Amino acid sequence: QVQLVESGGGLVQAGGSLRLSCAASGRTFSSLAMGWFRQAHGKEREFVAAITRSGGITHYPGSVEGRFTISRDNAKNTVYLQINSLKPEDAAVYYCAAVDGSGLYWLPQEYDYWGQGTQVTFSS
Repeated sequence: QVQLVESGGGLVQAGGSLRLSCAASGRTFSSLAMGWFRQAHGKEREFVAAITRSGGITHYPGSVEGRFTISRDNAKNTVYLQINSLKPEDAAVYYCAAVDGSGLYWLPQEYDYWGQGTQVTFSS
């Protein structure tokens, strides 16, 4: 089993920055490919970032590329999502996900383990 715990969400302002963290336990972290997804109210779960287990390759959809950066620190068993230039459409619950694999994955069904999510909320 793999346990994932996200943190770092909160109330943000347009144009601001935020770094989300996902701490993994229960399995050797370096064997896990990791991803970030988000789900806004009334919307489908959306892929936002993925990283290979070595950290050597990353992938982003066009909707976030240039503003989002995924990274990992295998020594700390943690993956991060840096979000810059926040937009209202970034408001969502952000989930990290893991799968024991050597590739790069961006479909929810490819992932075996999910965290509970951390919420990013825009102030009015």
